Amino acid sequence: MNRQHETILLAHGSGGLMSHRLVTDLFLKHFDNDSLASLNDSALLGNLPERTTLAFTTDSYVISPLFFPGGDIGKLAVCGTVNDLAVTGAVPRYLSAGFVLEEGLSMGDLERAVASMAETAALAGVQIVTGDTKVVERGAADGLFINTAGIGFIPTGLNMSPTHLQPGDALIASGTLGDHGIAVMLNREGMAFESDLVSDCAPLNGLIAALLAACPEGIRCMRDPTRGGLVATLHEWSETAGLGVVVEEESLPIRETVRAACELLGLDPLYAANEGKVIVGVAENVAERALAALRAHPLGRDAAIIGRLSEEHPERVVLETPYGAQRLLDMLVGDQLPRIC
Repeated sequence: MNRQHETILLAHGSGGLMSHRLVTDLFLKHFDNDSLASLNDSALLGNLPERTTLAFTTDSYVISPLFFPGGDIGKLAVCGTVNDLAVTGAVPRYLSAGFVLEEGLSMGDLERAVASMAETAALAGVQIVTGDTKVVERGAADGLFINTAGIGFIPTGLNMSPTHLQPGDALIASGTLGDHGIAVMLNREGMAFESDLVSDCAPLNGLIAALLAACPEGIRCMRDPTRGGLVATLHEWSETAGLGVVVEEESLPIRETVRAACELLGLDPLYAANEGKVIVGVAENVAERALAALRAHPLGRDAAIIGRLSEEHPERVVLETPYGAQRLLDMLVGDQLPRIC
């Protein structure tokens, strides 16, 4: 059925016939699996692994615009939740999806986002097993908001926490920083740059599984640096561990296009969101092995060791310049790039 000229009506949220058709003809078409097909109020999940820890997370996505270079709100919603699970060491398995639809939203745009979710979930090896749809009046939701929750399982003995960080530990970034935030911002503002800059939005569970397989010991903690970027993640780790963080400016992997855009607009790529990168804290003696494992994966080709943990400057993040000078990287009070996830 061609839905390009159809739009969401309030009746699609009534619980009646139009709601039923929206669920069966669109959502179930793309997300079909045994757990979802029964359309119960709760998904019944079987074949759960024994002697594992359950990981459970949730997030909401309000990005503007809904479609951007390298992704869309649907892809982002799956990647964001899969990645939040994966950085705990969990194997992501199941997602829920809640949709807030604005009256007047193009049915074609909705199906495009839903199809993208299904494609990304298949790539990540997860199933969308339950969900909800609400329709609000025109002007109340800016088109489409999505909430996803996720369940994964952490193997016995694996415990990722910044409390494990020690002085001398290395910090690794899995790739170039700031791509997502800057790509979305440039697209939203209609600013033309002669580049192919796209969002880095991607599910990281495969990359992280390869890292853990190569380094079963020595990985202290991981985080996907989304809102607040690299600096926000490192501040959280520094405060939790009670240690200082020293970042080596020369080692930071940042695309020239991102640098140029940030210089023009007065932004800092170290605070820009990433949706397909992971920051890893590792013991010094496994840092090179971890780096090699990341670089061997397509999503980690630009991985770099970017800094270290230190007993100096406790609970501070310090940028070390090529000339030996140091400056503090403070957390932002506001948000330099709103509505980017």
